Amino acid sequence: MDGTPLFTPFTLGRLELPNRVVMAPLTRNRALPGFVPGPLTVEYYVQRATAGLIIAEGTQVSQQGQGYQDTPGIYTDEQVAAWRKVTDAVHAAGGRIALQLWHVGRVSNTALQPGGAAPVGPSAIRAATKTYVNNGFVEVSEPRALELAEIPGIVDQFRRGAANAMAAGFDAVEIHGANGYLLDQFAKDGANQRTDAYGGSIENRGRLMLEVAAAVAAEAGADRTGIRISPVTPANGVSDSNPTPLFQHIVDGLDALGIAFIHVIEGATGGPRDIAPFDYADLRKRFGNAYIANNGYTRDMAAETLAAGNADLIAFGRAFISNPDLVERLRLGAPLTELVRETLYGGGASGYVDYPTLDGVKAA
Repeated sequence: MDGTPLFTPFTLGRLELPNRVVMAPLTRNRALPGFVPGPLTVEYYVQRATAGLIIAEGTQVSQQGQGYQDTPGIYTDEQVAAWRKVTDAVHAAGGRIALQLWHVGRVSNTALQPGGAAPVGPSAIRAATKTYVNNGFVEVSEPRALELAEIPGIVDQFRRGAANAMAAGFDAVEIHGANGYLLDQFAKDGANQRTDAYGGSIENRGRLMLEVAAAVAAEAGADRTGIRISPVTPANGVSDSNPTPLFQHIVDGLDALGIAFIHVIEGATGGPRDIAPFDYADLRKRFGNAYIANNGYTRDMAAETLAAGNADLIAFGRAFISNPDLVERLRLGAPLTELVRETLYGGGASGYVDYPTLDGVKAA
């Protein structure tokens, strides 16, 4: 059962991966006061260290970038020190781990913002979505449009996040440019109605994503930098009227930067892969380095996609939540444990670090 390319080594930038199974970033809302990862987070990632690469959960680059209760940050010394405990433990277990750098933009609530301020976005358009505050889901708040003079500060938040991630011992960073968060909001015309250098044309709307990628790559090294994009997902109420030329432009720009990978959500995040027509193979051809495919992949789909040369690595999300030994289960073709949805967000050990491995299932 292990003849599939899913279990062959791969060189990703400067990283040597033992297999092509990537753990996708997964928000679990279990950060401690100060927005720091705690001992349970250390245990959670160590349990999953057999992944070729772990991409740790979305981690805000500033308090302004926070959109959900109890998500971790990477902008204080305390947060860097806490993440260092995670990376040291994962490395001791033989794993490799990247950090996803996150700014949610308008997908936030005043309760989470410094001084109760309005969230920020490309334009003052409220997102058609909810966020997680005070242990429940609530409507997001009305955003304000970022001033032109504020945008260099956003780029610097990502740059400093990358520097802090390196100081915390991460092997790489992934920029969150997907799922209707800030960089995706700027890129797509459904959220961006600006008339300055960051709005209107495809080149202008893609500008912030490419500026952030350039700054992060300069800080962390292009061979330690990747980005997650989602051309057609309707997540968090963001859409674009013509995503094909937009993402062709963005991926061409990312390719010119020489970053290590693009991590592409194919279809609707956590939903239908065929929600809208899009030629992902074209993006694959445009980008010279690694293509990580994501969204709804089974073992057989992953094997077929890799064998056909349509991706270099496959990211698995929810399956990793309830199967800490997912790589071994995929290798053996073993049954997967179903996740418990009630414990996805917030809480403690239950539904976080207590899912059994195959050995545990057999012992039971």
